[in-house]
Amino acid sequence: MKIAIIKYNAGNIRSVSFALERLGVEYVITADPQEIINADKVIFPGVGEASSTMKYLKEHHLDELIVKLKQPVLGICLGMQLMCSHSEEGDVDCLGIFEEKVKKFDLPKPNPDFIKVPHMGWNAITNLKSRLFDQSLEGQYVYFVHSFYVAQGAHTAATTHYILPYSSALHKDNFYATQFHPEKSGDVGSRILENFVKL
Repeated sequence: MKIAIIKYNAGNIRSVSFALERLGVEYVITADPQEIINADKVIFPGVGEASSTMKYLKEHHLDELIVKLKQPVLGICLGMQLMCSHSEEGDVDCLGIFEEKVKKFDLPKPNPDFIKVPHMGWNAITNLKSRLFDQSLEGQYVYFVHSFYVAQGAHTAATTHYILPYSSALHKDNFYATQFHPEKSGDVGSRILENFVKL
């Protein structure tokens, strides 16, 4: 079992690799197309800005590579958003693996609860619908940091409520994605990563 973590111009790679090390899973951090294609599983992490990252992916032909992968692929945070059809962050078309769109949180008006954007901290995942989750994870809390969210749609695999209900996970065919950071979500996140490794 070898997992390829896609190396590109968005951060968060080290924390993902540390989480895999804690699980005792072999991995490689790479942008090499052949290494990615030959891996048993692929993780597409990300912390950054959508339009500049899409530009980088296209310049390095990673956009063409990712959509053609046949093994299980897990997008995390920005990785999940880039797997959608379009993002309001930089008004950019993305990879189009999922039809869902990425939108910016609008603060409620009035805002009596002093809700802030970005959404930063722990929140619950509900309505779980993917092999990425077992039912013991229903209602568990995971860690989020994001100002943009993925609208609910046909591929919503988990829901979280912050200002409004949105997709905190997506699933379509061999593509899985989480808006939250499993690698920063303690034991719950470790169980989700372990479920991905076992797919």
